Amino acid sequence: MIERIEALLDEGVRDKVYPGAVWAVGDSGGIRASGATGVLDPDEPEARMQPDTVFDAASLTKILAVWSSIGALWEDSVLDLDQPLGGFWPEVDGRPLGQVTARQLLTHTAGVPLRAQLKNLYGTDPQAIRRGVLHEELHRPPGEAVEYTDRAALILGYLAEHLSGQPLDQVAADRIWQPLGMSSTCFGPLPAPIAARCAPTERDPESDTHLKGTAHDFSARLLGGVCGIAGAFTVLDDLTRFLRYMLDASTGPAEAGFGPGWTARSLTVQTGGLEPARGLFWHPAPGTSDAQGVWVHYGFTGTGMWISPANDRWAVLLTNKLYYTRDRRPLTDIRNTFRELAFA
Repeated sequence: MIERIEALLDEGVRDKVYPGAVWAVGDSGGIRASGATGVLDPDEPEARMQPDTVFDAASLTKILAVWSSIGALWEDSVLDLDQPLGGFWPEVDGRPLGQVTARQLLTHTAGVPLRAQLKNLYGTDPQAIRRGVLHEELHRPPGEAVEYTDRAALILGYLAEHLSGQPLDQVAADRIWQPLGMSSTCFGPLPAPIAARCAPTERDPESDTHLKGTAHDFSARLLGGVCGIAGAFTVLDDLTRFLRYMLDASTGPAEAGFGPGWTARSLTVQTGGLEPARGLFWHPAPGTSDAQGVWVHYGFTGTGMWISPANDRWAVLLTNKLYYTRDRRPLTDIRNTFRELAFA
């Protein structure tokens, strides 16, 4: 398995799918195989990818910060997944969003708008954006269709802040990252010494340099670096701690806010007969069967993590593919082959 994974990821470097990659496969007991290949930045070929390279997590933020924090609130019995939001959240009471439930947001069936466009719609003031997002019209009736949208995580991030009385970054740090010993996971922008270890992403037209230590996601940058959509930075070791805890909560140095009940519920199809099937933010890995029970979440920058409680296995693949292109297909093929090898 190790040789085949290494060959696969080395080929991705040669084909310029990404400058470099860091990966690991393991179980509840720890890491079983891992490695790094390529460079941080093709303009600086002496700086190799390292196991502790910092990555822009992109949409993995939805899992690391939002899904986990919402799970903590559910475990605390503060949140009923099926109660319409307007019944307990004054900001959305009487608004279209008031009829939506947290479960619908977590399964991408809430019918909220599909595109961010926050600046075009609501300007640059964070409070105006929050007010606009929470008061806007729905794209379609709730429960009608599964449509992936960043809006769901943005709204759930606001909900976590409302129910906890804390900013999202503080909720995630207090309830999830610190208890699990995820000492390198945080929202950006990153301080210069840590940014230096960060894998650069896309070229920023304003500065004409590749983003490094600043979130690639425009909505995250617009909102000061912290939002439910994206903005978190992380390292391989922290993700292994997170995934091991999901498989066996006794592996954490301390108890996190969510536990086995939230994980089990989330890694179960929650969308009935609607397609594509979804759990709570997680979804079945493409090309896998129900019997295999492999679940996945990706990040737009080139990150991804897989988990299968049925097989007591997890896998992580971190790349900075956005350095070269937004074309998804080359990395999609590598991801699917990596998953096949990791869960063989």
